Amino acid sequence: MPQARDTLLGVLSALEPSEEKQLTVVLGDLAAVEAAAGRPEEACGYALRALDQLERTWYATGMDRVREVRRTLAPHQHERCVRDLDDRLYGWSTTVSALSR
Repeated sequence: MPQARDTLLGVLSALEPSEEKQLTVVLGDLAAVEAAAGRPEEACGYALRALDQLERTWYATGMDRVREVRRTLAPHQHERCVRDLDDRLYGWSTTVSALSR
């Protein structure tokens, strides 16, 4: 896990400002690494950063990464950070369904 984290952090720091869509994917992947390592606070932090970026630049693949992380965090669903993530994801679901009508 530390190698994946280090690699992704390197990619994150090397991204150009024009690579907004890729940023959401890298943040989602970092969240997944942290979730797999049993670090829900860190996972939620990266997932929330990905959602912040998705508000600026929508990218379905990035949202898929965040949703997958949330599924991985199911054992931690009663922790505050996961509930905060749920609040943000619920807001997104409501927004996306309203836009698709």
